[in-house]
Amino acid sequence: MLLPNISVILPVRNEEKYITACVESIFAQDYPAEKMEVIFVDGCSEDRTVAMLHEMREAHPQIVVLDNPKRTVPYAMNIGIRASTADIIVRLDAHAEYPSDYIRLSVETLLTVDCDNAGGVCETRGKGFMGDAIAAMLATPLGVGNSSFRIANEDKYVDTVPFGCWRKELFDRIGGFDERMTRNQDNELNHRIRKNGGKIYMNHNIKVIYYCRDTIPGIMKMGFQNGTWNVITMTLVPGSMGVRHFVPLAFVLSTILLALLTLITRSWLFGGLLLLEWGAYLLLDVFYAYTIAKEKDWRYFPIEVILYPLFHFAYGFGSLRGITLLPKFLKEEKAKAEKAAQQDGEKEHKA
Repeated sequence: MLLPNISVILPVRNEEKYITACVESIFAQDYPAEKMEVIFVDGCSEDRTVAMLHEMREAHPQIVVLDNPKRTVPYAMNIGIRASTADIIVRLDAHAEYPSDYIRLSVETLLTVDCDNAGGVCETRGKGFMGDAIAAMLATPLGVGNSSFRIANEDKYVDTVPFGCWRKELFDRIGGFDERMTRNQDNELNHRIRKNGGKIYMNHNIKVIYYCRDTIPGIMKMGFQNGTWNVITMTLVPGSMGVRHFVPLAFVLSTILLALLTLITRSWLFGGLLLLEWGAYLLLDVFYAYTIAKEKDWRYFPIEVILYPLFHFAYGFGSLRGITLLPKFLKEEKAKAEKAAQQDGEKEHKA
């Protein structure tokens, strides 16, 4: 296959710990370097990310560095897409590394399979003992539910894939990334692709190595933020999020409700249901902690037992926070829309 010119786009912010390995993995690809432009869109980094990119540009002139004053990923992607010169867009993440065939397989899959977005499987890794423990948790069904791109081992059409590879004309046809989405912008875009009759295809041979948070506060913060944005995203774009994204919310709500009903009614019924729910959860918790420890090292067992409920409760309480933020968020979005409409009206009047 004659490989086309492509634009590789990476949103970055404060990635000095990972940027060198990321750039090295990009230019170790078996895709012809002369057919790539690699666009880094920086969201006001406060570390040496931009300086390091300019230094590496001496060895790799394909690197382009752009500014993203709005900081968030959807703004970065839209800036990169507008600046891109190729007909194929490959989105990467600086917090990850890529096997040498990642870009080639992504492009080949897009061009040979009936799909509008091609992606692969995300292998989560961590740095240090705690990072390794967190990565192991996130690689199990209890940690991520039925997320295909984390646990699948076959090629198939799916609801979403990590990152992505698209024809540039797709964004002309259905619009760019939704800039309201601080998180879940990939889910929203893939939902819009499907809504417009498109398809998302996962090739399990396309693999990306993603480095997760490597501290308990870090993974809890991520879970809390994801939980918050799942509620907001589902409200703004119904159907864009799966059932699995709200299981932690249901778990937290049921725990709180059953505990309150037990205290108020002094009924064994509610107390029994609470014990049954937590008994089932702890059995799964211990089982998956055991499977991880058996495979890796028994030192992992106690930390895995603790990690699952900490992560799930942070996620669930994040969703509760999202529910409380909805009125304010929707009010702000309405005000922005009205302001934008007013500005458009003024421009038309002047014209």
